Amino acid sequence: MQTQKMSRIVVTPVYGLRPPRFELYRIQERINKIRALKLLEQNRKTEKPEDFIIYDESDSDDEAELLKQGNSASYNFVDFVRHREYQTARHIVVSPEYGNRHILTHELFKENPINLGHVNKVFCSQWLSDRQVVFGTKCNKLMVYDVQTRKLDQIPSLISRSELPNSNEQSSGIHSVQLNPSKTLLATGAKNTCDIAVYRLPTLDPVCVGENGHKDWVFDACWLDDEFLVSGSRDTKLALWRITEDVLEAKSETPTHKTILPVVLKDCRNAQKTPFHASGTNASRNSIRAISFNQANQEFAALSSNGFIHVFDAQTFKQEMSRKLPSSQENVCMAVQCSRSVYAIGCKSYTLLLDTRTLQAVKKISSRYSGCGIRSASFQGDILTVGTGLGLVMFYDLIAGKYLESSINSSRTVILKVSKGYVFPDEEYMDIVQHVKYVPTIYTHCYDATGMRLFTAGGPLPATLTGNYAGLWQ
Repeated sequence: MQTQKMSRIVVTPVYGLRPPRFELYRIQERINKIRALKLLEQNRKTEKPEDFIIYDESDSDDEAELLKQGNSASYNFVDFVRHREYQTARHIVVSPEYGNRHILTHELFKENPINLGHVNKVFCSQWLSDRQVVFGTKCNKLMVYDVQTRKLDQIPSLISRSELPNSNEQSSGIHSVQLNPSKTLLATGAKNTCDIAVYRLPTLDPVCVGENGHKDWVFDACWLDDEFLVSGSRDTKLALWRITEDVLEAKSETPTHKTILPVVLKDCRNAQKTPFHASGTNASRNSIRAISFNQANQEFAALSSNGFIHVFDAQTFKQEMSRKLPSSQENVCMAVQCSRSVYAIGCKSYTLLLDTRTLQAVKKISSRYSGCGIRSASFQGDILTVGTGLGLVMFYDLIAGKYLESSINSSRTVILKVSKGYVFPDEEYMDIVQHVKYVPTIYTHCYDATGMRLFTAGGPLPATLTGNYAGLWQ
């Protein structure tokens, strides 16, 4: 079993030849172990002759290096605190994942339900700071929640020049809120859900509206850097936007905003293909449902509802490859873990892990509950967090290759069960709601910068029901 270490300190001796934690017998044990392994390898007999041989460094060199290093590394957090107080010249590292993993495995997260009033279904969310969370709703509201004062504010939606009088009737809501890497700009949906709105942070002053890019609802967007933004829509097109210095520097006494046009507008090939189900009926309308930027490879991936994943070069905006996924049902969310080169895609009955380099399936993670449906996904270090359609948040450990287990009771996995939230049904559906137990769908979740707090939100899954759910776990 691999243990998660909280800190690591490499001690450099200032006086003397050896660090203060040097113990010769521990070094000798490591040397003996290395010798035994090499002797075992040399005595191993093979049936085939060796045509190509690589010689390792001599044993004496390895032993000399071990003696030189000594016991210079400490994983004791007391040593970390002491050396930090002394401000000595040491290499000190704290694992950013330790706190989150410790809280989850020891079941320390407690839910604080948030009353959102008559807001309909929270689709997306992000932490603006250590005390503010911004989220978008199906009723096309951009809201900011203060976790300290518990105050809820609505940010006015930005209107484009192409705004239609009946655009509210066609509104699908805000499906994406994204912060640029420097956290100076916020991109989300405009009042016309076919357009992009950009706000300045931390004041949330309007900057610009991106229009004439999409002809249908925008489902997701991602920043490539502080200046370029990619958006995906139900029209299966991808738009590249650029927020230049001229746009940012334009200021006036009254809050106002400019309008910008897409730099590039491109069709996503193979996203228009309509999957044919076994029942003999065609699937619902195709669209770009999720976009993730892979900074390690300088590329971004787009997930289409017909069961394809598409990879684009972030610098040239050219489509490099597309791959059919094993499942074409309800592929609605995606996340990327750059350090392990993994895409996580939420499907109807499992979470699929793909290799970012080849798009080959690495593992299918069963949701453990029938009819669960993966609605949101994110990575916090080596822990994959998924929100489901049954009001459950589950955690998968990439290191152990299984769901995160509880340290209090090893026979069960770590699961967060959310409260039921609120439903405001029409009179036509009043009897149905009273006789059916309501369970909210976790459409979105996000960790704060420390990983010690988790915001979860959503609402009822049926499109005919109006309601919401939001909770803060800390």
